[in-house]
Amino acid sequence: MAQNTMTHAGAAAPPARSNTTGGLLLRIVSLALIDAFTIWFVYRLFVDGNFFLGLTVATVTILINIFFMGPEAVYPYRWFTPGLALMILLVLYPTGFTLYIAFTNYGTGNILTQQQAIRQIERQTYAAEDAPTYAWTAYQDDSENVILWLEAENGDVFLARPDEPFVPLAESEFNVEGTDAPETLGDLTRVSPFVAATNPAIVGGTFGVGTEAVQIPANGGDALALQPLYDYDVERNVVISNQTGEEFSPVDGVYTSQSGDEVRPGYYAVIGLRNFQRLFTSDLFGGEFVIVFVWTFLHAILTVFVTFALGLTLAIILNHELVPAKKIFRSMLLVPYAIPAFISVLVWRGLLDPTSGVVNEVLNLFTFGLAGDLPWRSNPFWARTGIILVQMWLGFPYMLLICTGALQSIPSDMYEAADVDGAGPFRKFWNLTLPLLLVAIGPLLIASFAFNFNNFTVIQLYNDGRPTIDTDTIAGYTDILITYTYEVAFSSGRGADYGFATAITIVIFVLLSIVTIFNFRLTRQLEEISENV
Repeated sequence: MAQNTMTHAGAAAPPARSNTTGGLLLRIVSLALIDAFTIWFVYRLFVDGNFFLGLTVATVTILINIFFMGPEAVYPYRWFTPGLALMILLVLYPTGFTLYIAFTNYGTGNILTQQQAIRQIERQTYAAEDAPTYAWTAYQDDSENVILWLEAENGDVFLARPDEPFVPLAESEFNVEGTDAPETLGDLTRVSPFVAATNPAIVGGTFGVGTEAVQIPANGGDALALQPLYDYDVERNVVISNQTGEEFSPVDGVYTSQSGDEVRPGYYAVIGLRNFQRLFTSDLFGGEFVIVFVWTFLHAILTVFVTFALGLTLAIILNHELVPAKKIFRSMLLVPYAIPAFISVLVWRGLLDPTSGVVNEVLNLFTFGLAGDLPWRSNPFWARTGIILVQMWLGFPYMLLICTGALQSIPSDMYEAADVDGAGPFRKFWNLTLPLLLVAIGPLLIASFAFNFNNFTVIQLYNDGRPTIDTDTIAGYTDILITYTYEVAFSSGRGADYGFATAITIVIFVLLSIVTIFNFRLTRQLEEISENV
């Protein structure tokens, strides 16, 4: 009896899964290579203390093995395995790690994991008073490469380079007879002690590696053998100074002694809600924050309004049947959309220059000089106005596109019925065109609002957030929350403070989510209104 290739519902059965010997062998070999690399990579991540990333990579690899070697039920998943893996590694992991960073002190001085910080601490050395000494002679070539000729107290001679192990004279590439320092070593020439004492690459430099390393003191005396400055006690999790015997315990990612001395570098550690407490209890929520907060909303609202108004106006004009060469005009109006924003902003910055900008010259030409030199960058009102003008130029082509598509989707018979009822152009626009248009492009307007709420590029390139609100503040009148966050976290002279910046970013995300939810509710109301049109 012939095999029935149709299901009982009449749909075609899925193709049989290929289990040929060659295909199975190829999967096994490929997965073996992936698994071997993953094991090595995850091991290195765990050694460095990157447990979160290591677990993520291991999870992705396990899923790949299940999808390609598992039962028939998971067979379809193999087709989107690359996309799923990239989504986990490039979207979910960065998002989760960012949230984690908000609860740590990750920033300048604390960007390493604990394991990485301990390894760097253990590499630090010092020259003890009773350390072995070496008589030395320095050699240097035209490229300023330096070699030290070191003679130990027992007469052994070594050649030492920076960050390289000692090489006994007999095993070096130079043919030197005897143990007296020659005038030259290959292309390197002997340096007099006086010249060497003024060369920072020689005096104060470290030659050799680890415990087999020496340093020449500033007074030019014998080279001193270096010893590890710190030892790490794994069981007690303390760092012990070999120089003073002092112990350092971890405090917020920094090994600190009872006297308050610190051992650097530090590592990032969980500090709980401290970043959020610092945000809500600091002066950041004073007057300057209120100004930035209000302007952020006004900037996003005004940007969406002016771009939508201009784009809709042009779309209505170019949608009229009497306008000739519509395609040419539409193509020309899309030019600003094709130019990168960072180029357009810089061009507009030049056009709006208070003293030599074309905009002021044209205004003075039409007002017979009454406009004067408008302070487009130094006055708060005019600086904000300039930003809105730039945003209008950048955004109206996008609104033109979506409004054109939405207008062409409105049935023409509705306007014919309105004409029969005696409705004028304004009445038809207000009661027919606008409600139906907002239903179609409402979500896009919300997306535009969210984009401009965090539009870092325009604010930063136009005037860097200036003019400043007060001489004692870092915020400017044109700063929005995202640029204000940048100034607070990275440009306030304290170095990069990623943990604090992430906490502020999360607060911005919450605020934007609330606004977005409100806008979606408004969109639903518009849909209800359109049903009655």
